[in-house]
Amino acid sequence: MRPTKLFVFGDSYADTGNKNITEGRAWKFPYGISFPGRPTGRFSDGILLTDYIARFLMLKTPVTYHWSKFGSRYLNSRIGMNFAYGGTGVYNTSDNDPNMTDQINFFEQQIKDHLYSPADLNSSLALVTLSGNDYSNFQEKNPDGDILGFQFNLTNQLKADLKRIHDLGVKKVAVATLQPVGCLPTVTVSNDYKKCNDSIEMLVSFHNYYVTTAVADLNNQTNSNSSFVVLDLHNGFMSVLTNGTGFPKFEDPMKPCCMGVSSEYNCGDMDKNGTRLYTMCRNPREYFFWDSVHPTQAGWRAVYTTMLPILRKILFF
Repeated sequence: MRPTKLFVFGDSYADTGNKNITEGRAWKFPYGISFPGRPTGRFSDGILLTDYIARFLMLKTPVTYHWSKFGSRYLNSRIGMNFAYGGTGVYNTSDNDPNMTDQINFFEQQIKDHLYSPADLNSSLALVTLSGNDYSNFQEKNPDGDILGFQFNLTNQLKADLKRIHDLGVKKVAVATLQPVGCLPTVTVSNDYKKCNDSIEMLVSFHNYYVTTAVADLNNQTNSNSSFVVLDLHNGFMSVLTNGTGFPKFEDPMKPCCMGVSSEYNCGDMDKNGTRLYTMCRNPREYFFWDSVHPTQAGWRAVYTTMLPILRKILFF
C-alpha cells in the first residue's frame, strides 16, 4: 500500500515555508528564482527533497504548519503536514524556532484536535531531516566542549524522537543521515571549494553510524524490519559531488551559485539602498549548491535519484 500522507520534521533541508516571512533569507529574492519564480520560504532556488518525495508518493507537498494556523482552508488531512523550521535542530539553537520536540508537540496536538484519525496515521510516512544546526550551535557556545559526548546525547534524543513519532501512530518513519557537512561551501570556501574537511567528515560518520544503529534497534523493538528506515543523504550527496557514474556532472560541485560579495554577507543580502550584496551564477541548473549550505533544485533532484531504491521499498507497507 502506498503512503497516503506525508508528515515532515526537521530544518531548512525540509522546510517549505514555515519560517516567518519577516525572518530568514529564504523569503528574499533570488530564493525561488528557478521555481516558482519567487521566494516561497524554501532555502533553495526551487523545490526541495520534501517536494520530490511527495511527488514520488503522488501527493501534493504537505501544507506547512505555519499556514495551518490561519484557518481550515489551509488544512488538508489527506496530504499531511510539514512541521520543519529552518535553522532548528533536535535541541534549541540560536534561531529560537521550534525544535524537534516542539514540532512533534504540534503534531500531537493536531491528532488531539482530530485532524488526523488513527486510520490516517496508519497509512502515513514521516520524513525527519537534520542538517547539523545542533553541532554548529554547540561549537559556537562550547568551543572547547566535549563534542563526542554531545553527539552521543544528541543521537539518543533523536532516537527517542523517532520512536515518539511512531508511537503517535505513524506507520513508517524515515530519517535522513547527516549530509557531508565537511563538504559544504561554508567549509570548503577556505580552499577555493576544492576539498572536504576530513575532521568534520569523521564526526559526521560517527553521527550517521549512531543513527543507523538507532534505526536497527527501533526496528527490533517494534518487531519489524521496516517501521523505521534510513535515507542515506550522505551517500546521496557524495555520489553526486564526486561525479559518480549515472549522476549529473556539476562543474565545481562544491562552489555555490549564490554567495555574498564578502564573508560578512549571504545570498539575498542587500544594503539599505537596495544594492545587491551578493553574486549569482547565470544558470543554477549547472550548480549543485545554491548557497553556502543548501543544494539547488537540480542538486536536490540529483540526490533524490540516489534514494529511489529505498523509496520504492517504502511504497509498500
